[in-house]
Amino acid sequence: MGKTRSRRADTARLALAPLYLLAGLIHLLRPDLFMKVMPQAIPHPLTVVMLTGGAEIAGAIGLFVRRTRAIAGVALALYALCVYPANILHAVHDLSTGTGLGWAYHYPRLFAQPFICWWALSAGGVIGRDRGPSQG
Repeated sequence: MGKTRSRRADTARLALAPLYLLAGLIHLLRPDLFMKVMPQAIPHPLTVVMLTGGAEIAGAIGLFVRRTRAIAGVALALYALCVYPANILHAVHDLSTGTGLGWAYHYPRLFAQPFICWWALSAGGVIGRDRGPSQG
């Protein structure tokens, strides 16, 4: 990977990993916050909240281990993709009942989700690598 692209991946990693680490800790320390928005069809919701918190922490740590960096980036991107429907459900619930967070929270969160997927792949060094001489 070239120096500029390597610096970009390092910057992405240093910015994204703490966010996933914090989110994971909140899942583990305050699962009640997530239980409120857990779809009723999900079996064992507390277990799911705890496992997702652990997954976020493992992904954040994995970004800093060279051997696991790429798989951590892919896993965090897939995680962001998989929780997107829950984020939509959370927004619909809050906005339709007026009892939760408003558009100022949900709009940026929903809009940013594809960027978060890209960011995780970049932090893992999966995208943005030098591919060698072009076949032009």
